[in-house]
Amino acid sequence: MTKTTTAGTSAGQGRLDGKVAVITGGGSGIGAASVRRFVEEGAKVLIADMSGKKAEPLAAELGDSAAFFEADVSREDDVEAMVGEALSKWGRLDVLFNNAGFGGAIGPVETLTVDDFDITFDVLVKGVFLGIKHATPIMREQGSGSIISTASVAGLQAGWSPHLYSVAKAAVIHMTSSMALELGDYGIRCNCICPGIIATPLAAGFAKATDEQLAEMKAKFGRTQVLGRIGDPVDIANAALFLASDESSYITGHAQVVDGGAYAGKPWNKQHPNMTAARPIKMYRPDGR
Repeated sequence: MTKTTTAGTSAGQGRLDGKVAVITGGGSGIGAASVRRFVEEGAKVLIADMSGKKAEPLAAELGDSAAFFEADVSREDDVEAMVGEALSKWGRLDVLFNNAGFGGAIGPVETLTVDDFDITFDVLVKGVFLGIKHATPIMREQGSGSIISTASVAGLQAGWSPHLYSVAKAAVIHMTSSMALELGDYGIRCNCICPGIIATPLAAGFAKATDEQLAEMKAKFGRTQVLGRIGDPVDIANAALFLASDESSYITGHAQVVDGGAYAGKPWNKQHPNMTAARPIKMYRPDGR
């Protein structure tokens, strides 16, 4: 069922020199952007994905620094084999990025089935658990490692996403902090990233999205964001790069919000249109001055 593909060479720039990483859901979106950033910084990366349609060409493009491995993160045999492949191929495992995911079941609570619940949690929660479970023995033996998982601002505050997705991402956030308390004894750091709205097919509501559809999404939601734009996959990839690198060596158990300020609140000029720099309001002191 599983297979690997490699070719060519690729040179790193240093922040992850000598490190080996596994990135799940690495064939597209945030995963693919993270694969590229990790390789640019010197890592060897196993691109784990259910489909090789995009992941195999990406691995071929990146050369000896990357390989594709077919895996379904909801299946323990696949996850164990995935981690074992990285160890077999490059001799160690320094970074696991549990990024694979999907939007989960959608609809009012009375329409959701047990099957909807199971598949959503199998991928979004069990997949993270299995990744941590099988990466831990290797990293413990090394005495070091960084485990990163993709959570969401939806896991911090209700109303951002469908019920099951929100609850699953909340579970990922709590799992991160809980397991960080155990894994710290072995020199393993465990963190997660909470993206806001990111320009990916998943966020756009398509299995596949054209450039035009993503551009429309950026235009629609960008106007409502604090920084005036929605995120790009590379914004999350850069956060993952930091958490994977030694620059974050004193950070664990943390949920890193990367959302352009959306979780903080609505843009000031949307809440207080009469109190912007362009339209200052005279404030009076109690003494009349």
